[in-house]
Amino acid sequence: MNNKSVIVIGAGAAGCMAAITAAKRGAAVTLFDRNPKIGRKILITGKGRCNVTNNCDRDTLIASVPTNSRFLYSAFSAFAPVDTMTFFEENGVPLKTERGNRVFPRSDKSVDIIDALFRQIRKNNIRLINDDVIELLIDDNRVTGVKTASNEYRSDCVIIACGGCSYPQTGSDGYGYILAKQAGHTIIEPTPSLVPVVVNEKWCADLQGLSLKNVRLKVLNNKNKEVFSEFGEMLFTHYGLSGPMVLSASSHMSIKKSKDYKFIIDLKPALSEEMLDKRIQKDFEKYINKDIINSLGDLLPKKLIPAAVMLSGIEPHKKCNEITKNERRSLLAVIKGLTLTFKEFRPIAEAIVTSGGVTVKEIDPKTMKSKLADGLYFAGEVIDVDAYTGGFNLQIAFSTGFLAGSSI
Repeated sequence: MNNKSVIVIGAGAAGCMAAITAAKRGAAVTLFDRNPKIGRKILITGKGRCNVTNNCDRDTLIASVPTNSRFLYSAFSAFAPVDTMTFFEENGVPLKTERGNRVFPRSDKSVDIIDALFRQIRKNNIRLINDDVIELLIDDNRVTGVKTASNEYRSDCVIIACGGCSYPQTGSDGYGYILAKQAGHTIIEPTPSLVPVVVNEKWCADLQGLSLKNVRLKVLNNKNKEVFSEFGEMLFTHYGLSGPMVLSASSHMSIKKSKDYKFIIDLKPALSEEMLDKRIQKDFEKYINKDIINSLGDLLPKKLIPAAVMLSGIEPHKKCNEITKNERRSLLAVIKGLTLTFKEFRPIAEAIVTSGGVTVKEIDPKTMKSKLADGLYFAGEVIDVDAYTGGFNLQIAFSTGFLAGSSI
C-alpha cells in the first residue's frame, strides 16, 4: 500500500483501469475527463455492444498488434484477456465469447461495461473531475501536477490516458499529444487505423448500402504483393468500402510507402473457377431467353448485377443464349476478382483507432513510465501502438492502464 497522490487524465478504458488499479493499491487518485460521463468512446465500440477483449493467449495478442507489438509484452503479461474478463464478471457483467474469440457483455450493452468501471471508481473513492487539463506542471524535469483553465492540482504522479485523435466527439482529439510534448516527448505522426477507405471507381457509389457476407477480400500493394487476405463481411458506401474486413485491411496499409493499393473481392470463394463456370452455364440455361442483366439474380445480389455486367464488358440486354464463351469467362473473372483501387483513407475522425502517438522509445515498457520526465506515465491509445479489430485495442487499453496504475 502507498499514500501517493495520482492524477489520471482521461476517463476512457485505459484511464479508468489505471485509476482503479492505483486506488486499489492505496493511492489517492483524481481522474480528469472533459466529458461529464466516463467512457464515451467505450459506449460506441462494437456498434454499441462493446467488444471488450479477445479470449486468446498472449502470442495471439502480440500477433494482432501490427505497430510496436514487442513493447506490449510486459503489459499483456501483467494483465491478460482472462484478467479483463475476470474483472468485469466479478463486477457484475456476465460475458460471452463469439466468433473470432470476440468477447461481449451477454446483455450486448456497452453501458454495462461503463457502469462496472464507474462502480469501481466510486468504491475506491476516486475523485472524478469534469474539467479540461490544458497543461502539465513540471518542476526540475519532474511532473508535479496539472493545470486546468480554472485551477492547479498537485500530485506525485500523472498518467496521460486521454486517447488518440479518432472520434474527437468523444473527447479523443489529440490533446494528449500536446501534454506529452510539454514533457519533451516525441510524437509519431498520427494516422487513421481501422478506417473506411475511399476508392477511385465511380460505380461503387451505386452499390451504397450493399453488405456482402462470406466473401474473401485481398489487398495488393504497388508490387502486386498480398498484404492482407481475409474471409468475412464488408460494406459498400457512397465513397468506397467499409465493414469489418476493410477496417482490418486498413491497418495493413501504409500510405507512407504506397498509395497504389488494389482491393480484390472474391464474391464466391467457396466455388472454384471450374465450379463457378458450370454454375453460370446452368443459370444461363435456366434463363436462356432472358437478357443477361435479368438472369443473375440467383448468383449475385440484385444491386451488384449492373456493375458486374458492366465490368464484364457484356451488353446488358444481350440474351443468355447469345453469350460467348469468352464473355462468360469475363463475367467469371469479375465474380472471382471484383477489383477496386485505393484513393485515400477516410478522415482520422472516422477511424476506430489512431496509429501513431507518443513514441514507445521514450516509455519504459515494464512500467509505462516516461523515460524523459519523472512522475509521468502513459496508457492506452495515446501511445504509438494499435491493433486489429476483435477486442485487441481495448485489451491494450486495459493492459497498459493496469500496468501504469500498478507501477506507481
